[in-house]
Amino acid sequence: MTAPLRRAVYAGSFDPPTLGHLWMIQEAQALFDELIVAIGINPEKQNTYTVAERQAMLEAITGCFPNVKIAVFENRFLVHYARSVHARFIVRGIRTAGDYEYERSMRYINSDLAPEISTVFLMPPREIAEVSSTMVKGLVGPEGWREMIKRYLPEAVYHKILHDHRDKV
Repeated sequence: MTAPLRRAVYAGSFDPPTLGHLWMIQEAQALFDELIVAIGINPEKQNTYTVAERQAMLEAITGCFPNVKIAVFENRFLVHYARSVHARFIVRGIRTAGDYEYERSMRYINSDLAPEISTVFLMPPREIAEVSSTMVKGLVGPEGWREMIKRYLPEAVYHKILHDHRDKV
């Protein structure tokens, strides 16, 4: 008898994917048989990149992980999406004390909604703990921005941003 597939979902907006996201994906794919990296669509949120662009960037940076799949979900609680794809785990990152408080509350709510799904918390290393998509986007524009953002992004994402902002000095 074979053991059931250990499938996990790691969700976010990934607008754009950063080295922090890539670290989470790399760690999570090593822990699970299959990792679904799910782009959550929040109609209330203004995104810089389209879903197709974010999907393409994620595919470019995760192609070396055969057990990683990229997906999109909309207008659903993450825990309900996880259940729909038969995932038994949700992977979340903890960067700050604020993240911990928020994620701890969400873990309890998710447990109320789907007690069969466990939340797994990963804590990135210090050098990328403060990296966020919002921070990276905020760095684009001023003199020296190209060198500044390079340290926070996977190469494929960095080149996409350079291409999209080629008009900025």
